[in-house]
Amino acid sequence: MKKPRAAIVMGSRSDMPIMEKAERIFEEFGVEYETIISSAHRQPARTRSVAMGFEKKGVDIVIAAAGKAAHLPGVLASWVTVPVIGVPISSAPLNGIDSILSIAQMPKGVPVACVGINESENAALLAIQILGLKYPALARKFRAHKIKLAKTR
Repeated sequence: MKKPRAAIVMGSRSDMPIMEKAERIFEEFGVEYETIISSAHRQPARTRSVAMGFEKKGVDIVIAAAGKAAHLPGVLASWVTVPVIGVPISSAPLNGIDSILSIAQMPKGVPVACVGINESENAALLAIQILGLKYPALARKFRAHKIKLAKTR
């Protein structure tokens, strides 16, 4: 039986402390994932190659993190047909407001979902909800997570 597969992409190694939280969520839920560092600006050819390889690898969903101009999620979304979830990263001088606007304000035809600034956990949980539409076992795990969450509040 095929397992859900995700890609976590970030433009810089400095984003790793934030994105490690998404990795932990995927590990908790049993989602296979690959973490890739590739900059839309500094490594455009590599980033395109990474995106074009997702289908061959069987990637079901992509989480992409970016700060400042935050082009990475949109660039990836322009090349793939699977959902892309953007994680705006807080960076100077606008503390992530520039990033959230860059991710949320995509042109028509190139949708990117957007979570809050530095909220990679929510990006992973949203990815799991979406994957649950295709993988019923994952939907059951998510339902159990929601019940557990309700009991801790």
